[in-house]
Amino acid sequence: MEQLFGSQFKHIAIGVLMAYAITCIVFLGYAMLITYTDMSERNLPIVVAITTLLSVLVAGFDAAKGASQRGWLWGMFAGGIYVLILAIVMVVLIPSFGVDGRTITVIMLGIGGGALGGILGINLKR
Repeated sequence: MEQLFGSQFKHIAIGVLMAYAITCIVFLGYAMLITYTDMSERNLPIVVAITTLLSVLVAGFDAAKGASQRGWLWGMFAGGIYVLILAIVMVVLIPSFGVDGRTITVIMLGIGGGALGGILGINLKR
Protein backbone atom coordinates (compact mmCIF):
# COMPACT_ATOMS: atom_id res chain seq x y z
CA MET A 1 0.00 0.00 0.00
CA GLU A 2 2.76 2.46 0.93
CA GLN A 3 4.60 1.61 -2.27
CA LEU A 4 1.43 2.37 -4.26
CA PHE A 5 1.06 5.84 -2.72
CA GLY A 6 4.78 6.56 -3.13
CA SER A 7 4.54 5.70 -6.80
CA GLN A 8 1.38 7.77 -7.19
CA PHE A 9 2.93 10.82 -5.56
CA LYS A 10 5.87 10.45 -7.94
CA HIS A 11 3.43 10.71 -10.87
CA ILE A 12 1.77 13.73 -9.27
CA ALA A 13 5.13 15.45 -8.75
CA ILE A 14 6.14 14.80 -12.35
CA GLY A 15 2.78 16.10 -13.54
CA VAL A 16 3.03 19.29 -11.51
CA LEU A 17 6.62 19.87 -12.70
CA MET A 18 5.51 19.37 -16.31
CA ALA A 19 2.65 21.81 -15.72
CA TYR A 20 5.02 24.47 -14.43
CA ALA A 21 7.38 23.87 -17.34
CA ILE A 22 4.49 24.53 -19.73
CA THR A 23 3.48 27.61 -17.74
CA CYS A 24 7.02 29.03 -17.82
CA ILE A 25 7.44 28.42 -21.54
CA VAL A 26 4.10 30.05 -22.43
CA PHE A 27 4.61 33.01 -20.10
CA LEU A 28 8.16 33.63 -21.35
CA GLY A 29 6.94 33.42 -24.94
CA TYR A 30 4.10 35.85 -24.24
CA ALA A 31 6.47 38.22 -22.41
CA MET A 32 8.77 38.19 -25.43
CA LEU A 33 5.84 38.95 -27.74
CA ILE A 34 4.77 41.86 -25.56
CA THR A 35 8.33 43.17 -25.33
CA TYR A 36 9.44 42.86 -28.94
CA THR A 37 6.20 43.49 -30.84
CA ASP A 38 3.42 46.03 -30.61
CA MET A 39 1.17 43.50 -28.84
CA SER A 40 -0.45 44.90 -25.71
CA GLU A 41 -0.98 43.31 -22.31
CA ARG A 42 -4.72 43.53 -22.85
CA ASN A 43 -5.03 39.76 -23.39
CA LEU A 44 -2.95 38.79 -20.36
CA PRO A 45 -5.88 37.50 -18.22
CA ILE A 46 -7.03 35.26 -21.09
CA VAL A 47 -3.49 33.94 -21.65
CA VAL A 48 -3.13 33.22 -17.92
CA ALA A 49 -6.48 31.38 -17.77
CA ILE A 50 -5.82 29.26 -20.87
CA THR A 51 -2.26 28.48 -19.76
CA THR A 52 -3.45 27.51 -16.29
CA LEU A 53 -6.14 25.24 -17.70
CA LEU A 54 -3.75 23.58 -20.17
CA SER A 55 -1.09 23.13 -17.48
CA VAL A 56 -3.38 21.54 -14.91
CA LEU A 57 -4.86 19.28 -17.59
CA VAL A 58 -1.33 17.98 -18.17
CA ALA A 59 -0.71 17.69 -14.41
CA GLY A 60 -3.95 15.74 -13.90
CA PHE A 61 -3.27 13.55 -16.93
CA ASP A 62 0.22 12.64 -15.68
CA ALA A 63 -1.01 12.11 -12.12
CA ALA A 64 -3.70 9.67 -13.28
CA LYS A 65 -1.37 7.67 -15.51
CA GLY A 66 0.01 5.94 -12.44
CA ALA A 67 -3.39 5.23 -10.89
CA SER A 68 -5.55 2.19 -11.35
CA GLN A 69 -8.76 4.03 -10.41
CA ARG A 70 -10.11 7.42 -9.33
CA GLY A 71 -8.17 9.38 -11.94
CA TRP A 72 -10.37 12.41 -11.33
CA LEU A 73 -9.35 12.47 -7.67
CA TRP A 74 -5.62 12.21 -8.41
CA GLY A 75 -6.05 14.87 -11.09
CA MET A 76 -7.83 17.18 -8.64
CA PHE A 77 -5.02 16.61 -6.17
CA ALA A 78 -2.40 17.52 -8.82
CA GLY A 79 -4.39 20.62 -9.86
CA GLY A 80 -4.75 21.63 -6.22
CA ILE A 81 -1.01 21.32 -5.64
CA TYR A 82 -0.37 23.43 -8.75
CA VAL A 83 -2.71 26.16 -7.48
CA LEU A 84 -1.31 25.97 -3.94
CA ILE A 85 2.26 26.46 -5.17
CA LEU A 86 1.07 29.31 -7.39
CA ALA A 87 -0.66 30.98 -4.42
CA ILE A 88 2.44 30.66 -2.22
CA VAL A 89 4.60 32.22 -4.93
CA MET A 90 2.10 35.06 -5.38
CA VAL A 91 1.99 35.79 -1.64
CA VAL A 92 5.79 35.89 -1.47
CA LEU A 93 6.27 38.02 -4.60
CA ILE A 94 3.26 40.33 -4.20
CA PRO A 95 2.74 41.30 -0.54
CA SER A 96 -0.60 42.98 -1.37
CA PHE A 97 -1.91 39.77 -2.98
CA GLY A 98 -5.46 39.04 -1.91
CA VAL A 99 -8.25 36.66 -2.71
CA ASP A 100 -10.69 38.10 -5.23
CA GLY A 101 -12.87 36.85 -8.08
CA ARG A 102 -9.92 36.13 -10.35
CA THR A 103 -8.18 34.16 -7.62
CA ILE A 104 -11.27 32.04 -7.08
CA THR A 105 -11.52 31.50 -10.84
CA VAL A 106 -7.91 30.28 -11.00
CA ILE A 107 -8.50 27.94 -8.06
CA MET A 108 -11.60 26.50 -9.75
CA LEU A 109 -9.74 26.18 -13.08
CA GLY A 110 -6.89 24.43 -11.31
CA ILE A 111 -8.95 21.88 -9.45
CA GLY A 112 -11.52 21.34 -12.21
CA GLY A 113 -8.91 21.19 -14.97
CA GLY A 114 -6.85 18.75 -12.94
CA ALA A 115 -9.90 16.53 -12.47
CA LEU A 116 -10.63 16.60 -16.20
CA GLY A 117 -7.00 15.78 -16.96
CA GLY A 118 -7.21 12.91 -14.49
CA ILE A 119 -10.32 11.54 -16.17
CA LEU A 120 -8.60 11.70 -19.55
CA GLY A 121 -5.38 10.24 -18.18
CA ILE A 122 -6.92 7.19 -16.58
CA ASN A 123 -9.22 6.45 -19.52
CA LEU A 124 -6.67 6.94 -22.28
CA LYS A 125 -4.07 4.69 -20.68
CA ARG A 126 -6.29 1.64 -21.08
